[in-house]
Amino acid sequence: MPAAPTLANRSSLLRTLTQWHWISAALALAGLALLSVTGITLNHAGLIEAEPHVVTRKAAIPAPLKAALAETAEAATGDAPLPEAARSWARETLHVALGGQTAEWSPEEIYVSLPEPGGDAWLRLSLEDGEAEYERTTRGVIAYLNDLHKGRHTGAVWSAFLDLIAIACLVFAITGLWLLKLHAPNRPSTWPLTGLGLAVPLLIALLFIH
Repeated sequence: MPAAPTLANRSSLLRTLTQWHWISAALALAGLALLSVTGITLNHAGLIEAEPHVVTRKAAIPAPLKAALAETAEAATGDAPLPEAARSWARETLHVALGGQTAEWSPEEIYVSLPEPGGDAWLRLSLEDGEAEYERTTRGVIAYLNDLHKGRHTGAVWSAFLDLIAIACLVFAITGLWLLKLHAPNRPSTWPLTGLGLAVPLLIALLFIH
């Protein structure tokens, strides 16, 4: 009689683990595939050539806006976003969206760094000669995906997404290990293979990474 509850408990545990295992796999599938592919491209970054594409735009700052910016720059004590008037002008004239991006203020110029995945950009507003210059450099799709992998200049939402993918992968690994434990009595190769999976990266790190 005692064997029946034990068998029922084991079946219930197996169903629960299997459910969590496939749900975590489904949630992590797209992200894990992306991170796996970009892991390969990052590992061989030196073999993948990319031709940078540079776009430059210039324009003259309207005199009233230049005067207003110069007045603000004189009173600036640190980094701060551009005023709405300057952001609107940059959007309409130079086709660059600044949002609340912080700018570096000085009496001579205002500089806005605009890093992005797979590239970089900047905007310079000269308060001496009244010239605005915008430059954007992109390095292709592979560089973009690689930066997604690293979470480089991707913002808080993508960073949170990477955390969720990592948690889903962790759940997948833990439930998988637990399922291995449940099935191990009927599969003698379970623990030797699991031990090999742990030992190989450890040995490579100890013997070949200096």
